[in-house]
Amino acid sequence: MRRVGFVVNPIAGMGGRVGLKGTDGKVEEARERGAEQRAPERAREALDGLLAAGPDVELLVAGGEMGEMIATDAGFEPDVRTQSSGETSAADTRAAVAAFADAGVDLVLFVGGDGTAVDVTETLAEHDDEIPMLGVPAGVKIYSSVFAVSPRAAGRIAATFERTETREVNDIDEEAYRAGEVTSELKGLAEVPVAEELQSSKQLSGGSVETLAAGVAADVDTGTTYVLGPGSTLGAIKHELGFDGSPLGVDVWRADGEGGELLVRDGSADEIEGNLGERNVVMVSPIGGQGFVFGRGNQQLSPAVLRASEIEIVASRAKLDDIGVLRVDTGDRELDEELRGWRKVRIGRVEQRLLEIV
Repeated sequence: MRRVGFVVNPIAGMGGRVGLKGTDGKVEEARERGAEQRAPERAREALDGLLAAGPDVELLVAGGEMGEMIATDAGFEPDVRTQSSGETSAADTRAAVAAFADAGVDLVLFVGGDGTAVDVTETLAEHDDEIPMLGVPAGVKIYSSVFAVSPRAAGRIAATFERTETREVNDIDEEAYRAGEVTSELKGLAEVPVAEELQSSKQLSGGSVETLAAGVAADVDTGTTYVLGPGSTLGAIKHELGFDGSPLGVDVWRADGEGGELLVRDGSADEIEGNLGERNVVMVSPIGGQGFVFGRGNQQLSPAVLRASEIEIVASRAKLDDIGVLRVDTGDRELDEELRGWRKVRIGRVEQRLLEIV
């Protein structure tokens, strides 16, 4: 029987849909903006995958909303090892992981983002660094390579893995990130199950996209509303369109006969949806090294926004050569299935390349 320690950061990812680019120190502001918890639903999906792939699992959990409630609802009879006191914190996560390590679990399965991954890594390093860990992606920014590509994939991997390998745990300063500066810092190394459905570390460099940006700007249609995602590729396109966009947020721009109008800069999901027009185009670029088009750093592009829009993917040739496939993790399983398949990716003024969303 496999023994899995399971811990959930219940506030992870709350800042994504409301445009905060992270939840560290922003929980109350996220709630004031109408943010809803994202992690519990994704935790349940992971446990459903775990139960389906390997029912012979003993689940050790943190108490309450940090694991116990979700595990019981999923059909497990969990072994509760810790309890949190009031508002959950990083200290609660670390206490749970320490208890799992002391109990000699075969894997720590955690739900959160890069900050949670750092907490798990550092705690295992203090107690037993040979215990592998695996992340269920629920945070806004996920730069580490210790996460599965989706919650269900995490559950399947946790139930079936046979060997592990060393992978990187990275994190960034959220305040600098909100100000438009991205510097990824290596926080540690961790043992992680070997599996095809793991994401790579986020890469921060890319090639020139001036020709691509010029081609996009030349082809805009009057009256069309463009929803432009984050990243340097989209930043070049925003510059070519003639406005100062948010480097790490989502902007809404509508083309008119004299150029265009910036309707929303660095918008939340509700602000974006409220400014859509009759014809809408969501334009995004995949994350280098990972291939994610939706669900990493652009959760403001909610399922409602995506369903109301056409989708155009743009990228440099170098980025596509490095990626191989595209991925989506919108939080809506039906939408993810609809998006999968072969897609045209614009790589130049007129050139396109076919790439599959898997």
